[in-house]
Amino acid sequence: MHRPLVINHPIVADKVRQLRDVATSNADFLRLAGEISRFVAYEAFRDTPVTATTVDTPVTKGAPAVRVETEYVIVPILRAGLGMSPAVQEVLPHHRVCLVGLRRNEETLQPTVYLDGLPDTLAGAHVVLCDPMLATGGSLVCVLDMLVERGATDITVLCLIVAQPGVDFVLERHPNVSIVAAALDAELNDVGYITPGLGDAGDRLFGPPVR
Repeated sequence: MHRPLVINHPIVADKVRQLRDVATSNADFLRLAGEISRFVAYEAFRDTPVTATTVDTPVTKGAPAVRVETEYVIVPILRAGLGMSPAVQEVLPHHRVCLVGLRRNEETLQPTVYLDGLPDTLAGAHVVLCDPMLATGGSLVCVLDMLVERGATDITVLCLIVAQPGVDFVLERHPNVSIVAAALDAELNDVGYITPGLGDAGDRLFGPPVR
């Protein structure tokens, strides 16, 4: 079973502080989410395989270089995952984006799928799942089940903040998944929100939905 990789960097920690702040505006929250997602992606794919090649510079021809050729399937969980995916797309040069939309039942805390944009098969794919908050783990396990059912075996989960109970829940059911986050919180409150957390990531990114 993998343990989550939590980034230990003062610049990231300061950005997480700003992200948590109740006074941070939607626009600043969106900017910070992208900046932190970029750091998370850098760390998650530190060991990405490369191919040796050469490059012609203004000074010399045939200088040694490397090329990243791996293609990734980036899966943002709607709607909050959209706050992470543009930054992750910038980090990973070869990718395609497939959307999955979930709604949470506020009484049962269980997810319901309303959009399934995954391909029929993911055998051999390198899947990157973007979900800002790993709280109870129910939503993440729901999507991980969908990915595994379609043959995915190489899955990396990128989060902004994770809670230990949710991490435990996910890794009990999907022990080979890699989880990378900017912060790890210890607890959930009585309605399933991460504590201290940052509230509802979707609302803080895009504003509350119109009812």
